[in-house]
Amino acid sequence: MDRSTLRKAVYGGHSPTRRAAALLAALLTTAVFCAGDILARSYPFGPRTRSVNDLGNQYVPFHAHLWDLLHGRADGGLFLNWQSGYGTSFLPDLGTYLSSPFALLVALFPRDEIDLAVYTITVLKTACAGAAMAWLLLTLRSGRWWAAGFLATSYALCGWSVAVASYNPMWLDGLLALPLFCLVGEWARERRHPLLGVLVVAVGWIANFYTAYMATLAAGLVLLLRLWLADLDRRRTAAALGRAARTVVLGIGLAAPLVTVVYVGTKHAYPGREAAFTAVPARDLLARLLPTTYSFNSPAVYVGTAALLLALALPFHRRVPRRVRTGWTVLTCAVALSFQWAPTSLVWHAFATPQGSAYRQTFVLCALLVTAAWLSLSHGVPDLRALGAAAGLLALIVAVASRSALLHPIAWLVLALALVGALGGLVLLGRDPGRHRGRLASLALLLLFGGQFGETAATYAVADRLRLGHMDDYAPWGTRQQEQADAIARADDWPAHRTEPGREQTVGNDPLLVGGQGAQYYSSLTPDILSRTLTALGDGYTSRGRSVQSLDNDVTDALFSVGARVHSPPDPHQNWFPQDGTRPTVTREDVPPLVTVHPAPTQHFGNSPYRNQELLLGSRVYTVPRLTLRDADGQQLPPRSWVGQGTAVLGASITATCPAGDEVYLWAPRYSGTAATGSGPTGRFRADRGTKISAMQRLGTVPASGHLRVDLTPAAPSPVPAGAVGCLDTDRLHTAVARLKATGATEVHVSDATVEARIPAHSKGVAVIAAPRIAGWRCAAGADDAVPAGQYHGLIAVPLDGSATTVTCTFHPPGLRLGTAVGASALLGLLLTATLGALRRRRAAPPEPAATTTGPLDRVGA
Repeated sequence: MDRSTLRKAVYGGHSPTRRAAALLAALLTTAVFCAGDILARSYPFGPRTRSVNDLGNQYVPFHAHLWDLLHGRADGGLFLNWQSGYGTSFLPDLGTYLSSPFALLVALFPRDEIDLAVYTITVLKTACAGAAMAWLLLTLRSGRWWAAGFLATSYALCGWSVAVASYNPMWLDGLLALPLFCLVGEWARERRHPLLGVLVVAVGWIANFYTAYMATLAAGLVLLLRLWLADLDRRRTAAALGRAARTVVLGIGLAAPLVTVVYVGTKHAYPGREAAFTAVPARDLLARLLPTTYSFNSPAVYVGTAALLLALALPFHRRVPRRVRTGWTVLTCAVALSFQWAPTSLVWHAFATPQGSAYRQTFVLCALLVTAAWLSLSHGVPDLRALGAAAGLLALIVAVASRSALLHPIAWLVLALALVGALGGLVLLGRDPGRHRGRLASLALLLLFGGQFGETAATYAVADRLRLGHMDDYAPWGTRQQEQADAIARADDWPAHRTEPGREQTVGNDPLLVGGQGAQYYSSLTPDILSRTLTALGDGYTSRGRSVQSLDNDVTDALFSVGARVHSPPDPHQNWFPQDGTRPTVTREDVPPLVTVHPAPTQHFGNSPYRNQELLLGSRVYTVPRLTLRDADGQQLPPRSWVGQGTAVLGASITATCPAGDEVYLWAPRYSGTAATGSGPTGRFRADRGTKISAMQRLGTVPASGHLRVDLTPAAPSPVPAGAVGCLDTDRLHTAVARLKATGATEVHVSDATVEARIPAHSKGVAVIAAPRIAGWRCAAGADDAVPAGQYHGLIAVPLDGSATTVTCTFHPPGLRLGTAVGASALLGLLLTATLGALRRRRAAPPEPAATTTGPLDRVGA
């Protein structure tokens, strides 16, 4: 087989053209992506941060933790993350946020350039998605390589990509997976690359199973349409579908060890908000087809004006076969309508209501629009009749969309310029060039590429800017994070004690970003038991319970072996609270070891976090006084009243009586504002209905008189519970800590997923590990067999009968055994497929010609 034949067999022909188109798409995507950030003056090209919402809270910190893992600096390993949530399962987070092959590139960057690493990975993913789409378009139908690259860029930088996925980089793996999965469908249709197809599906599902699921559905629809257009008989159609199904099943099976762990992890996660699906108005849906529009909860289906015009021209393009026009138009319209119906929306989202934007599948519709545009252009530039019809449809879209609030004044200017470039370029491209062929073609390409570059860069820049006004944002790594990391590094002595990054958080995952071992943790997989346990102890949260915070409290620090705590000033990037001019400091406390011994539990948590802390501690250390609540005019309010009622938000005060010298804590989970006693720090509380609750905070000490007054300055009308104040007797706490140290473990060893402790002889009751009892822990006392761990008020517990002197607990991610078994079966199936394919090819190979004996004269004649 010569080289050209081999290349054709591997690439299906026209490989140089496809490579050129893929390279053009990748380069153009990168250029426009960066140009948009330059226009927006966004990081790394300007002072404005890109780290909004989950990008700053989750993706950057998780990539920082991956950097630590790859460089051997993390506390924990693949199975367990000891830095967050006092010990949480890490493999589900890995499968959700970090399993893309691109994530490994983070290891090549310095630790303090973690934001640049994530930005680079985001650009690379987007560029590769453009390259893959260019390859797919030329596989579906041959055509001009530059046109395929041009339209593939429209897909890579579609509205969904620039407005949604750019700050959710894990979803960009779905943007890349969709054209690759469609290629796998083509291979299955043509009986090519069966092993490569399985591997592509497996990698796509491993990279991000959520968007890979959507891409698989979309690729299936495209394959069905392609088979219908091919007009094959039933037997050949069924055979092609069978090959495709086998490829998908084996690919997903290979990804099962990770996918099942993530799936089971979602079952143990804190439940998110249950929201009913509401379709967006047609005017908003159509407005998102146009450049420079932005909103959080509507489908961002922008693909560029030229691509949109070509897609709209497809039904009227007479050079395109009628069957092709009908099939692709119907499929595109059907998918668009499925976005607006609750049952089909659930199908797209794997039968789970999305937490946040309800249109995460939008990239599928963008892909169909771009493919329709390619089929229109690859059959020749649409004639004036088809372009006129397309322009008429676009005018109708604009007329309806003009009633939407999503169209800002700049949109009209950008749309007008883009329309001139798109229509002008297509008309010139379709004219009979005569003697001016080169000039007309150059001018047409200049209009098309220039228009696309300008409008997409402007759309990207607008999305960058408007996101900052709609979402929380966070500063990239800087002086604050470096000072925090340095302070933690000096105090860290894990597992002898934990080092808490502190109450004044910078992002939702500070322990992953700056180090330490804290309560703070934010993930889609935050365990239910962690969130409920910490909330019962007085902790606060955001994101409806999935982002638990640090709890600055002496009792909980003793309970969770927090021996060092960082105290930072308010984040200067935020405007929530005023700056106080201080720098990070560290306080240290004498705390019990990670493993302690307690009597068997006889009570359950109640409504008071102070009493719940005492249950875990095993000692009474709080006075919870009766309160008197007064408004700003001094009028007494009934218990559980709202403070700050009325048109003006007014102050209030709490008075109570406590032992002199006790530390004062205020627990008001629904209160938003400040609180102060005048003898200690000002407590800052942030809460809102349904998404955030405030954590308990220390306010100072009780004066010598024993009469306590807490002044409240609410930021909004807020309720104050009857048992809001707790007065902590620190002497009693020190006595309780000394008792726990005396009866607790004498040695503790912690590895990736194992805790081993030596306890005093004759210990009875329960050994308690200061970590949440998440699913997957198995424990043994002494030489006993390991059994599922018990629970002590939400923490890991091992029963003791007085005979054991050691306790060993090991964590194994739930779902991993099942996933491994499925993965092994899929691997066996893949090997069997490869073997059968090799045997089939051997049988089909023509027999080699029989050897002949030639004499010297015969050889000369040859």
